[in-house]
Parts: sequence; structure tokens; C-alpha cells
Amino acid sequence: MVSYLRLVTARRRLFTQIVLILSSCFLVSGPTVSAQQPNILFLLTDDQRWDSLGCYGNSIVHTPNLDELSRRSVTFDAAFVTTAICATNRACILTGQYASRHGMWDFDRDMTSEQLAHTYAGLLHQNGYRTGFIGKYGVGNPPGLPVFDFDKGFPGQGNFFLEVDGQRRHLTSVMADQAEEFIDSCTIEATGKSPFCLSISFKAPHVQDSASVKSDQFPFDPRPEIANLYTGFDIPLAPTASNTYFERLPDFLQNSESRSRWAVRYWGPARTQESLKGYYRLISGVDLAIGRILQKLENTGVAENTIVVFTSDHGQFLGEYGLAGKWFPYEPSIRVPLIIYDPRLPSARRGVRSSEIALSIDLAPTMLAWAGIEAPSAMQGRSLLPLLSDESIDNWRDDYFYEHHFQPPAAWNMILPRSEAVRSKKWKYIQYIDSEPVVEQLFDLESDYLETHDLSSSPSHQAVVVQMRERIATLRREFQSLPDENSSR
Repeated sequence: MVSYLRLVTARRRLFTQIVLILSSCFLVSGPTVSAQQPNILFLLTDDQRWDSLGCYGNSIVHTPNLDELSRRSVTFDAAFVTTAICATNRACILTGQYASRHGMWDFDRDMTSEQLAHTYAGLLHQNGYRTGFIGKYGVGNPPGLPVFDFDKGFPGQGNFFLEVDGQRRHLTSVMADQAEEFIDSCTIEATGKSPFCLSISFKAPHVQDSASVKSDQFPFDPRPEIANLYTGFDIPLAPTASNTYFERLPDFLQNSESRSRWAVRYWGPARTQESLKGYYRLISGVDLAIGRILQKLENTGVAENTIVVFTSDHGQFLGEYGLAGKWFPYEPSIRVPLIIYDPRLPSARRGVRSSEIALSIDLAPTMLAWAGIEAPSAMQGRSLLPLLSDESIDNWRDDYFYEHHFQPPAAWNMILPRSEAVRSKKWKYIQYIDSEPVVEQLFDLESDYLETHDLSSSPSHQAVVVQMRERIATLRREFQSLPDENSSR
């Protein structure tokens, strides 16, 4: 651990002392490219909950590069996904749409050519951007051209360890190599020096799926150089990681796939520590890779014109309520980190926190807005630019609609109850829609942030329950409706 800490300390010192070099390497003269268009680096992790970074208050995890990035960025404290499952929410990110609109609920289904053309990557490519994708694509097969000029994506889950040039390499490190290759390729005259959008989708800290259902295998495989991080002490358990809170869950959650995976990862104290430390080590490995990539931007002189976005495809239960995995609309599952660094923002907007609700479907229209491209009317997210620049906003969202309609194939033998929810700053209202009658839950997030006291049956909260039933019906109609091509959201 000492050698690692020395490494990250040196990296932080270098990161803060290097003078940013103004560059026009990526600006082109052409009918579709403006001299004001920035490069975009989009970093996506897998299953990373919001509170697993130092900049989000975690005092255990080592994430110095992301913490330093946050100190120069706008960091969102209320960022959420609209559905907590890998493939479907990745489609939400690409399209800026709710799953009920884009319809991508299957893991092996490819997006249509028309859908791809209206993703943020497809539209940026059509408007002169050099586009790249690295890592876990997650929505069927990576499309390559005409969406991505540089395609190092892979379908499915992939593996953490690869054989590269006769050496056993960790996937996270290999992806950093590929990112450096892409950035180098953008500085070659033959590319026309277009602005770029590079999307990097890490597998980490997702478990190795082949081991996620077998108690004799280790599901979290970190990079060898940090395999001994977090040794010598125990990581504290979540306050709700006990049978007391598990027994409060509805029967269908107690018997769900989330409990089955808990039995693999958290069935005893030693196994629990092994899983928690493996999860944190994978995150630290991603942080090292991101440090390399950010340094590459500096070294090639394009950092001054490159926007960096870091987020996750959804969260992860780390034993809360006796559960593992994601899927259900509780905070560990639906809340994610979101850090946006824009070097063009004034110094007053560096290192600030936003408490406004930001969603995964907001990322596509935001990236298009940076490029000066009008978002298609079918996109349901909203550009985050006003929040980044601290413009006066009278009608930003006060709540949002969550949906999880994925139904696993019968052959998977998995129980995953479908759900919908409304999450505001004060209330969370949940409906488990497969039950008859529908099972409701209501939590007061201001007084019960851990979501331990269901108020849906409380006589004094029935007016709130009625109000939330009406609200979820309104949002369901709004976000599950077909697109109106004559309107702009």
C-alpha cells in the first residue's frame, strides 16, 4: 500500500503542477465543425455507486485522480439512473431516452441503424467528430462505423484478464493503452484534426459474472499491482447490512436474485471483506487508468479543449438489506457519481457541487449541446449546461420517474420483480407492479435516508401516498409515451 500511496501522491503533484497548454490540434475548418467545438472524453464505470469515491465522502477508497478532477469540476450530488440494469441503461445513455421509449430490454439485442444514427455518438460522428469507443459496449454488438471511427468495444461482459503480446494483462490497464492509442491517432495529420468524442466503458467494478453465482470463486479481480490494497483492516459494513432490515423486505425481494447473489458475495465475515475490498480495488484500478488518460491529454496538448465526464451505469448493493446486485429503486442501486470537468468554465465554477437532480438520460443532450448540435425531439433528457454555468433555472425537475421492466428469460431461473418509482428530494414512492394488488412503499428521505421505515401504511401519510400515486401516473404517461416529432423536450 505504501508504494501505491507514493505513486498517487506523485501523480497528484504532477497533475496539479503541470501548466495546461492551449492547443488547437483538434479544430478543423469544415462545414460541420466549429472552432468552438470541444473534445469530449466520456468515462463510464459499471456498477459503481455514488459513495465509492473520496470526493463523495468515502474516507477508505483510494481515488486520488478522480478526487482531483472533482476539485476542478462540477460534481453532482443527486445523479440517478432511470433504470438500474447494465444493457438497458447504457441504451438510455446513448439515446437520451427512457427504456420504455427505446425498448432495449434484452442483453443480446442490437440497436437498429436508425436508433444508432440518433445516439449522441452517431450524431457527433455525422457532424464532423472523430468518435471512439473502448470497453464494454453492453447493448448487443459494438456497431463500429458509421458510429465509431475507432472501435475497441466488446459485447457481453468480457474478462478482467487478457493475454496481450504473450503477457497476462488486466483489462482496465489494456483499456488505458487503447485510450492513449486513440488520442495519439487524433494528432496525426491524416485524421484531419477533427474534434473527438471518446467513450470509455470500464468493466470494473462489475463482478466477473462467471464467478458471481459460485461461492468457491472470487468475483472481483483487481489489477495485480494493487491486489494488496485495503489489507490489515476491515471495511465497515453498511448500517442496514443485517437480518433486521432484510426481514422487513417483501417476500418477493427476500426470494429474489438479489438475495441469491448476496449468498455468494456476503455469506460470512471473511467473504464479505473479500468482496468489499475486491470492489474497492477495482475502483482504485479504474482511478489509476483515468490518471493515465488525463495525463495523456496533458502531454498531447489537448486538455485545455477537452471536456471530461465521469459517471456509472448504475449503483450496487454492498449488502444493504441483505441484498447484492442492483435493479431495485433504492439509493445504493439507482444513485451514481457524476463529475463534469469543462476547462472553459470560469474559475468560480470549479470545485462546486450541484444538488439538482441529474439523470443518465441527460448525458446525450448535454454532449450534443457542447458540440452545438440540436438534440432530436425524441430525446427525453435535458441538457445539463444551465446547471454547469449556474444559470437561473425556474423549471428544473423536482423529482423523476424510475422504471425497471426487465424480465429475465425463464432459462435464467431468476426472480427480478419489476418496479416503478418516483424519487424527489424528500420522498421516494415505489410500486412493485408484478404483485396483485400492487405493493407500495413510501420513504421520507429527509428523516430516513437509509430507507428503513416504510410509511405507505401509516395513517398520517395517506395524503402523501395518494399524491404520489397521482404523480407516478402522470410521469408514467409522460415518459412512456411515443415521441412527438413536432415537439422539442
